[in-house]
Amino acid sequence: MRTTRRVFLIGLAAATLAGCGLSGTNEQGGAVAGEVKGEITFQTWALKPKYTQYVEGVIASFQQEHPGTTVKWIDQPADGYLTKVLADASAGSLPDVINVPPDLSFPLAKAGQLVNLDEAAADAKKDYLDNAWAAYAIPGKAGTYGFPWYLNTGPVFYNKALFQQAGLNPDSPPTTFAELETAALTMAQKTDRKVAMLGQTPAIADFGLYGVEMMNADGTKFTFNSAKGVELVEMYKRMYDAGGLVAEALTQNYTGSGAKFMAQQTALTPGSAYDLGKFKTDAPSLYANIGITKPITNTGKANMFVHGVSVPTSSKNKPTALAFGRFVTNAANQLAFSKVATIFPSSRDGMKDPYFTTEDGSDEARVRVAAAKQLGDSVNYTPVQFSQQMQDSLRQNLADAMLGKKSAKQALDDAVAECDRLLG
Repeated sequence: MRTTRRVFLIGLAAATLAGCGLSGTNEQGGAVAGEVKGEITFQTWALKPKYTQYVEGVIASFQQEHPGTTVKWIDQPADGYLTKVLADASAGSLPDVINVPPDLSFPLAKAGQLVNLDEAAADAKKDYLDNAWAAYAIPGKAGTYGFPWYLNTGPVFYNKALFQQAGLNPDSPPTTFAELETAALTMAQKTDRKVAMLGQTPAIADFGLYGVEMMNADGTKFTFNSAKGVELVEMYKRMYDAGGLVAEALTQNYTGSGAKFMAQQTALTPGSAYDLGKFKTDAPSLYANIGITKPITNTGKANMFVHGVSVPTSSKNKPTALAFGRFVTNAANQLAFSKVATIFPSSRDGMKDPYFTTEDGSDEARVRVAAAKQLGDSVNYTPVQFSQQMQDSLRQNLADAMLGKKSAKQALDDAVAECDRLLG
């Protein structure tokens, strides 16, 4: 089930500098001093109306703690959010605090549009998980450009009944890519290709999970066309040819992998804690046979999704903006948010709460505790430079490889060439 922002708030939506006119720089270095007072504007991404009460409560608490401050909250819809942020940046009219994923922070920070928190709030780093703080580092540029806000990762869900029907052990699902291929080929053969193991081609994060190095050391060139990357694509090609990967997955704008799994036409899918509740209400016959296991990885480290808040250099009230950014993302507020949304804190203290460390016997708690545990050393495998245009190119080239129009090596060489072109 491909992770999307609309599904559970986390989605590494992509942005590109092309045509956005982010040519100038407003960058200012050093610590930010000044009194926390006055008005700021805080912009979020599709949190209304579901989380209105929570956000308004955080704002009220901040204003009470800092008399003389006013926080004006604006919430933008999901559709067109990235385009709007980049347009506002080009016009020099960004809000004082903005909700951005790392890949949107990349073009803004590269253009000098975001405050470097390593300098402006040097004591903040210790409050957050190291891997979450590192998600807002920009390759080739010193500093960190966002307070991590909320995280997500997820287990792998599989259909125990379909495993059993194919003669696979329902209590021993695959945990490595080699095991995944073996199980997928068996599933396709035993069901006469009526049930596929997988509903989607690999995304860029899957290359990271496989152990592929995505970029060179200074982040200026993509390298996922290595021998190891080719190995992954060739493995997917074998699964596709055998019927272990649904044909619809090759469609450029395909988003139906979750629906395939819920319809019990595929046997395994990556997901999140959010999905378990959806299965329970929308697919009870599937829910009765749900198996839950750890992510499939050759690295031993799961994939992490992260969202955060950044302070633009154009803010006229940086002291208050920085104070509010830290307040929104402090341990107490993150923990409270995690209990009303299916997300996880990026704060060290928030992740120590019993809510994330103790099971109560329910499947929901089992998923939550397991996911929280794996977040400790999880990795944001998607490079901050990787835009939606790059993802589209990768998907098209992977489809060509699956269909035999290109070799795996040629498909990845072409994808890397296009990604490097877009990066340049």
